[in-house]
Amino acid sequence: MTVLFGTDGVRGVANTELTCDTAFKLGQAAGAFLGKTIVVGKDTRLSGDMLGSALAAGIMSTGATVLDAGIIPTPGVAYLVRELHADGGIVISASHNPPEYNGIKFFDGQGFKLTEAEEDEIEKFVLDGGMPAGELPSGDEVGVTVPVENACDLYIQHAISSLQDKTLDFSNLVIALDTGHGAASLTTAAALEQLGATVHVINDDFSGVDINVECGSTHLEPVKALVDETGAMIGIAHDGDADRVMFVDELGNEIDGDVVETVCALDLQKRGLLRDNLVVSTVMCNLGFTKAMDAAGITVVQTSVGDKYVLNEMRQRNAVIGGEQSGHMIFLDHNSTGDGLITALQFLAACLRNNKPVSETAKLMQRFPQELINVRVTDKNEVMESATVAEAIQQAEAKLAGSGRVLVRPSGTEPLVRVMVEAATPEEALSYAQEIVDVIEQELGA
Repeated sequence: MTVLFGTDGVRGVANTELTCDTAFKLGQAAGAFLGKTIVVGKDTRLSGDMLGSALAAGIMSTGATVLDAGIIPTPGVAYLVRELHADGGIVISASHNPPEYNGIKFFDGQGFKLTEAEEDEIEKFVLDGGMPAGELPSGDEVGVTVPVENACDLYIQHAISSLQDKTLDFSNLVIALDTGHGAASLTTAAALEQLGATVHVINDDFSGVDINVECGSTHLEPVKALVDETGAMIGIAHDGDADRVMFVDELGNEIDGDVVETVCALDLQKRGLLRDNLVVSTVMCNLGFTKAMDAAGITVVQTSVGDKYVLNEMRQRNAVIGGEQSGHMIFLDHNSTGDGLITALQFLAACLRNNKPVSETAKLMQRFPQELINVRVTDKNEVMESATVAEAIQQAEAKLAGSGRVLVRPSGTEPLVRVMVEAATPEEALSYAQEIVDVIEQELGA
């Protein structure tokens, strides 16, 4: 079991859990395992300079070159690895986490996140103390840092180029945008304005201690207010490193990843671009998504929760689109990781081709009411193996009789079991979920 790597790189409170010593050794690991040219980017967190300096020093101590992209969205680094023919990439970011956190995540030479086996190898290297002093280069063999002056511009132009339909006219679009005081502050508004849209943007300044604070994709209230204030046709909100995106329609209704994937998959199918009529999602996708896909004759492959599992399945099946309810969306023909800007452009393009208000386009998927309850337990495995709990789940499924769904799964990071029920009404979903929760708490609760 890994100690450093979680579901998305190494993450923790900067300078206490994620230290400069760890960053230095991870930099050495990049030089040792990835190669001699490493693209490095970061989000806007105050600790990014500190950890970035330590990381870069580690990379250079192995004789490797740092291609410094500065502040840039995570998908921008994944793209630049390929564009600059680098051997790998690293992003210093804790994504949607609060400002005091930071993280370090790796990309290989193709811009893909590392496999668990590769992470285990790097972790062992770090825990063993990094590169031995006797193996380090010296003199003119040490590495250097080379700034990538136009990094954000290169990424913006790549994202715009993903719009292969040259007949699209963005000039009548009025867009509300919340960049969450994060890396998208340097890219998304610029891309939309280059396409001709009118953009009203908030939270595009940053102090290093305000990223994700009551804003962005995890707090949609500010962008909803901006839509109402400006009369925008759509609201767009990013997390700190802009690998995810959430939307609100012109009425202020939330549009999550399931709706976005529905709209974009149907648009791709209509244009003959949905390879094998197949999409990838997770077990947490709303039942309305799977029903919408089934009605269109599109196969849904479901994975465990986590964008790396979605991506792995996409690569195995050569799928063009996959995503999560949380707003991570991967368009594999355009980038090798979740990409908030490309997702925003693809969703806007699909809405334009549909030639209806965003609220009407979003109705291509009818959401089932969903209830999610987290139950604290002493032993997650015991819960999942319990015959009593299994019987409670079967009883709920029998009552739903095909008109809903039950999913009970252990948390990957906490002593919790998550009970999710979808049903025809919110009342039914809550009732059936609570019945299962009561059994878990009576039998095996903490």
